[in-house]
Amino acid sequence: METFHSPFDALNLTRWPQRKNDALRAWDAADEYLLAHLAEQNLPKQGSHTLIVNDAFGALSCALKDYPRSHWSDSVIARVAAAENLSVNSQAEASSNTAIDYLPSTDTPQKTYDLVLIKIPKTMALLEDQLIKLKPHLAENAKIIAAGMVKHLPKSAFQLFEKHIGPLTTSLAKKKARLLFVEVNPALPSLPNPYPSEYTDEAIGLSLSNHANLFSRDHLDLGARFFLTQFVEIPAAQQVVDLASGNGVLGIKYQQLHPDATIQFLDESYMATASAKANYANAFDGKVESASFRAEDGLKQVADDSVELILCNPPFHQQHVIGEQIAMDLFHDSKRCLQTGGALWIVANRHLGYEDKLNRLFGNCRMVGANKKFVVLRVVKR
Repeated sequence: METFHSPFDALNLTRWPQRKNDALRAWDAADEYLLAHLAEQNLPKQGSHTLIVNDAFGALSCALKDYPRSHWSDSVIARVAAAENLSVNSQAEASSNTAIDYLPSTDTPQKTYDLVLIKIPKTMALLEDQLIKLKPHLAENAKIIAAGMVKHLPKSAFQLFEKHIGPLTTSLAKKKARLLFVEVNPALPSLPNPYPSEYTDEAIGLSLSNHANLFSRDHLDLGARFFLTQFVEIPAAQQVVDLASGNGVLGIKYQQLHPDATIQFLDESYMATASAKANYANAFDGKVESASFRAEDGLKQVADDSVELILCNPPFHQQHVIGEQIAMDLFHDSKRCLQTGGALWIVANRHLGYEDKLNRLFGNCRMVGANKKFVVLRVVKR
């Protein structure tokens, strides 16, 4: 835990999931720049309501804890981080405004907002979806301020603001961060939302719907496609988890092969969970009784020794941070949740070298299949 100093408060903030000796901070220079600007402009105004979008670990939500605000994000981890950090930093607070109104990305905001603070997301489709949903809920003189690190501010982000909201100006860069000031143009027409997008993959026999923030939104992920070629090797199991499920294609295909299985689709993205549920319903004529769909932080809510089989196409990034830690957290939790004799099957890029790591964790690891880019690995809890 490190101390974040802003004009509003000094806060003890932790990244989430919590890890020992984590060298990364729970905020960046864009958070610092945005809060400094708000203080200079005497914002937020008393009596106004602020919408905070894509606040990764709660730095903005906690700094503005004395003001009414909503936290809108596609990430369960972001919501947990904001809540945990707010709890740590509000123990001595008596303000009635301390509580945050949490909104999942799949919900459309219902209030009218005077101030909107947006951290630019990695996926521009997510930003577009958010701007389209947000537009009808902006006050007449709403102030919209977006923030991001310069290296993560693509030209397309500027174009999306101008297309859906109105003209913008930019700040000077400070500590490699920049602010965007967006003016609401009421004359701009409201455009239809192109998300979720849909496609049919004849090779796997599924029509798939994908919300804006899904990885490989317009076509089947190549790793998942290769994994499916190895499904004939996977034995029947009753209690199954599609972990980091994305649009649910792995669990859906397994259910088609093993109709008696009970499958949990878990992903930390609200949009992924919604996509998986829609795709499952489409594949099974609207019937979803044999499955559950939950936006959760990995397997944190799954009981020990309760699962026979886990299928996983693990992510290797958290927002813009690339690394193996997310996958390793999933592997450790998989070992806890698997029954003795239960198996974890994963697909991964060859260069990530998960074989050795899984062998050290489980005491065994078998390569089931491989091509030039991917490997399918199986480990068994003994």
